[in-house]
Amino acid sequence: MVKAVCRGPGAQPGRRRCLTDLALYYQAKAHRDLGRNEASRRGMQHVADGGTRLAPAARRGLAHLARLARLAGDFPTALATTEQLGWEGRQHRVTGDVWWPHAHTDRAATAYRTAAADAEHHGNASERAIQAQLAFTTAFTDPGQADAEIALAEQHLTGLNLTATRLIVRIAALLRDAGHNDVDDRARVLDSEIAAAGITYQRATLALALAFHHAVTDDQAALTADIARLRDLTDNGDHAYYTDIAHYMAALPLTTPSTAHWIDGQDTVRNRWRTLVTTRQDHLRGTL
Repeated sequence: MVKAVCRGPGAQPGRRRCLTDLALYYQAKAHRDLGRNEASRRGMQHVADGGTRLAPAARRGLAHLARLARLAGDFPTALATTEQLGWEGRQHRVTGDVWWPHAHTDRAATAYRTAAADAEHHGNASERAIQAQLAFTTAFTDPGQADAEIALAEQHLTGLNLTATRLIVRIAALLRDAGHNDVDDRARVLDSEIAAAGITYQRATLALALAFHHAVTDDQAALTADIARLRDLTDNGDHAYYTDIAHYMAALPLTTPSTAHWIDGQDTVRNRWRTLVTTRQDHLRGTL
């Protein structure tokens, strides 16, 4: 393996540097596996900056670390890591994943569009499925535009075996229709399908979408059930901030201290999410 990685033009600026980076890369992976994420980030960053053949792998390692930080709600760390990812580390996709939980939908959508353009440029068909995340994000804000984004996402998925991505598109369709009478029935069917597919984290995403719907309809009993379900689905710590977001949508105080670290502060994020709800309520009243 050392010969394969550290020989040839791609190994420049030299085999010795490549061998050093190879050791640092595996040390960084070991740090990550032991939960020493900051030490892992430093090692991956050094390798990514080195310019050897290991640099693309190191950028993917940084992307994984950014994902771990995002799952834990450490958004400043996740965002800081994205700046070094490049195409190999899916920089723009990860950036979008950081911004949508802040209800900063414009920034998230811009990042996802750039990610989709990058995927098209590099001929990566699977990565073009990032269009599903764009549809999901748009569905919170603009039901009309969401129609077009959902249709394009379904087009991109033609011929691809990406079950989790297809489910995100269907959740996006529920978000687009938040406030309508059939959403709860459709969500029950979709939840059964997600459970059958074994994609546990998607059940939390679906529960968050339902919380948005019930905030729009001002169904307090359903919101209480949504929040309890989100707390149960995220009790391992991943996406625990979904429970915070559900409170923000419903203009409810948090019942326990938040573990999330928001980039622009909890109050700003709370206000953005509540504004998305009231904007949808106004939209629905205008269509009656």
